[in-house]
Amino acid sequence: MDKNILDTEKYFGFSQDDILGGLLEIGLNLLIAVIIFIIGMRLAKFFSKMVVKVLERRDSDRGLITFMKGLVSGLIKVLTIITVFSQLGVEMTSFIALLGAAGLAIGMAFSGTLGNLAGGIMLLIFKPFKVGDYITTQSESGTVKEIQIFHTVMTTPDNKTIIIPNSPLYNNNITNFSMQPTRRVDFSFGFGYGEDFKLARDTVLEIVNSHDKVFKDPEPFVKLGSLGESSVNLTVRIWCKKEDYWDIHFYVNEKVYERYGQIDGLSIPFPQLDVHVDGNVKND
Repeated sequence: MDKNILDTEKYFGFSQDDILGGLLEIGLNLLIAVIIFIIGMRLAKFFSKMVVKVLERRDSDRGLITFMKGLVSGLIKVLTIITVFSQLGVEMTSFIALLGAAGLAIGMAFSGTLGNLAGGIMLLIFKPFKVGDYITTQSESGTVKEIQIFHTVMTTPDNKTIIIPNSPLYNNNITNFSMQPTRRVDFSFGFGYGEDFKLARDTVLEIVNSHDKVFKDPEPFVKLGSLGESSVNLTVRIWCKKEDYWDIHFYVNEKVYERYGQIDGLSIPFPQLDVHVDGNVKND
């Protein structure tokens, strides 16, 4: 036995105890690596499912749910594999540095695309609007048709398609006309100086109340709003359901125009300019 040990040390440079110790260490590291791998894969599955449940509770878009599930699962799996190789004694410092440099280069090359990706994720998570809402943003107005990861698709009332990148969309003002269940319809109707204010006000109020979709609470507001250059102006504010906005808008405008033309003592004035000529001016 002693001779064999001496021979092993002579030819291989290490004893049988060293071999057994090395094998034991390798086996232990391999066992730990396998355990880390199994735990990492289970954690990836667990956290990806948890993300899906959270997003489904928020009624998030299916595209966002799929993307976030893959992102969380992929990140945990990459970290698990790096940890496993490190446990097995593989030097990962250079690989991580190379991976970081590659990520930085890709990020700089696709900075705009990544910005749109981040904007799309934020839009789908926080939902400043949803599909079917009518919004104004980036000097454009339309109905939202699709919210993609990189861009949002809108259609205008005259059926034009507008595609807006998500990064500037999320980082700028958004006016959502569909978020609230009710809207206020505003008008300004003018009548001539010297005409009957009470008659003008009562006529507009009668027209407003004749539409069955105008709310009675809060009651319609009809007051003298301003004294213009060519007319006395009534300020009219009425409330309705958001889907009835345009129906009421067109109805009231049409009826006021008809009634003002039918009632004696009321008219819709035109801009006018009074010119006074001095009779004392002499021509040379």
